[in-house]
Amino acid sequence: MGRKSSSPPPDALAALRIPFVRDFALGRMAATIGTQFVSVAVGWELYERTGDPWALGLVGVAQVAPALVLTLPAGNLADRFPRRNIAMLAHALAGLAALGLAAVSWLGAAVELVYGLLLLTGVARAFAMPSVGTLLPQLLERRQFANANAWLVSSFQLAAISGPAAAGLLIALSGAATSSYLVAAVGQLLFVGLLTRLPAVAPPPSPAARSARDLFAGVAYIRRQPVFLAAITLDLFAVLLGGAVALLPIFAKDILGVGPLGLGLLRSAPSVGAMATALLATRLRPWERPGRVLLLTVAGFGIATVGFGLSRDLAVSLVCLSFIGAFDAVSMVIRQTLQQVITPDRLRGRVAAVNSLFVGMSNELGAFESGATAALFGPIISVVGGGVGTLVVVAFVALVWPALARIGPLHTLHPLEAEPGQPPEPAARPARA
Repeated sequence: MGRKSSSPPPDALAALRIPFVRDFALGRMAATIGTQFVSVAVGWELYERTGDPWALGLVGVAQVAPALVLTLPAGNLADRFPRRNIAMLAHALAGLAALGLAAVSWLGAAVELVYGLLLLTGVARAFAMPSVGTLLPQLLERRQFANANAWLVSSFQLAAISGPAAAGLLIALSGAATSSYLVAAVGQLLFVGLLTRLPAVAPPPSPAARSARDLFAGVAYIRRQPVFLAAITLDLFAVLLGGAVALLPIFAKDILGVGPLGLGLLRSAPSVGAMATALLATRLRPWERPGRVLLLTVAGFGIATVGFGLSRDLAVSLVCLSFIGAFDAVSMVIRQTLQQVITPDRLRGRVAAVNSLFVGMSNELGAFESGATAALFGPIISVVGGGVGTLVVVAFVALVWPALARIGPLHTLHPLEAEPGQPPEPAARPARA
């Protein structure tokens, strides 16, 4: 506070000046649009065909089940083989699953086939998350992580804005979900094509023989990093309890009465707030106390969730959802950068696998929790109760892990220790322009 600085303002476009960052961001944006099309189309189609909130909750179960079995092996593979190649195979599989959903929708086949194809989508995600999320840190310098993550969050949210709105409009115009699944397949395959433009970085040779312990090395490393453990615990339970997005088909049809087009707007609203906030983050200097910022933003996420659950007006609901997305964007940038700076590259795949299992897949577990509590107690109690639960989690994490609030700027952090039996982490290699 009040300290003078002669350093120039940060270059907001620094990461985007690197060609492979642009290719990666564009490709992941296309894949995210595809994922959003599938999410809106599946939610709309299942609720139209069944009218049962449990059907929406089971979507999350179908997608998270493969992760429980495959995520740790997928993280191990990401540390043993070029991550780009694994990412390409995973997103090609997601594209094939979307084509299968299009066929099921066109033929009006059994609902059980939808869940089978969602299982296949879950397999693709289990292998994609540890490889895609750790690809760029192999190619960037440590000081570039935060700016790159801010732009990746921004491009992700731009896709999350346009994807649901376009999917809702397409469903409203066509009266069916088939075309949305076809768009989803194109988006996934476009990402595969753009990934070919990135270098395939071979992992460094391991000085020790491979063993079963390698599979759980990510778990062991996180247990030794209390600050990161606090961050993922905070996000895990916030997303698990604050899963209002899973119930948007119910709010759109039964509470707000806005139909499929309104559903697309509701699905887009969190991403509007998230993208605006992430773009702002590209121009901000590093936070002096990022852990404290993380606690405050997750608390804001819970308060906005309560507001959405109590709203009966479309405009108010859109504002609350926008704040949910804004707070979540700050959390994403801080958590992703924290993970990257404190993890040695040889462990990033396995650590990212654990992170995706306990945080990324919590979206699907949260969808099940929201669907189950909505079926038992109604959607309003489900959403409001989840927001209150998020505030309780923030208080719990602040008390159990006080060190989180005291960490300094993210770019100054380093891996706290080397993996037993491994050499020290080498210096970051220069970015390839």
